[in-house]
Amino acid sequence: MEIQGELLYTGKTKQVFTTDNPEQIIIHYKDDALAYNGIKRAQIANKGVLNNKISSLIYNKLEEEGFNTHFIKRLSDRDQLCKRKKHLIQLEFIVRNIAAGSMAKRLGLKTGTQLSTPVYEITYKSDELSDPLINEHHAVALGLSTYDELAEIHDIVRRLNETLKRIFAEIGITLVDVKFEFGRTADGTLVLADEISPDTTRLWDTKTLESLDRDRFRKDLGKISEAYEEILNRLSEKAIG
Repeated sequence: MEIQGELLYTGKTKQVFTTDNPEQIIIHYKDDALAYNGIKRAQIANKGVLNNKISSLIYNKLEEEGFNTHFIKRLSDRDQLCKRKKHLIQLEFIVRNIAAGSMAKRLGLKTGTQLSTPVYEITYKSDELSDPLINEHHAVALGLSTYDELAEIHDIVRRLNETLKRIFAEIGITLVDVKFEFGRTADGTLVLADEISPDTTRLWDTKTLESLDRDRFRKDLGKISEAYEEILNRLSEKAIG
């Protein structure tokens, strides 16, 4: 049995604890909801439970597809056992398949505009700076990564996007955009980190275009838990895990 140890870190929506294995951690999912770099905050009943289950199902599938992730197994409604990252890369990698959110606002595009090719973005993971948009040269110049590492990550990100588009399409969901984070374990293995859930993606019902993600909180659309439950139910019915 994995024993939860000391608290290592408290983030916006999760807590990280040590275990009796120095190469493993327990990630605890909270019910906190945040938007606009933490300016808007609330508690959403069972959001942590739903995100934990959704992310676990998706990570299981990605492992089956041959991707290296930090995920080991789901321990309980709110807890996951994961590989401990010796180095967390302080970058976020965003893929946009359809114009929405900050990209639509920044470029004056109508939300829902179909893009002729996926758009790949990098942000510097910094709460103090509100995760600014940067490019590969910034990342290398700031010592956040190397060109070789970025090339490796970009290849993984492209494959992840195509895989997730297929997974969601099979349950009648359109993957509008998605955010990825990466780290390296003690042996140097590059792994997908953080979570993949309605908190880190935009997911629209393919037929109705209804938002089933964190935009329901951002835009005060209501029925947030119900939307997350809909994603979980469709994934569970498809038995992707």
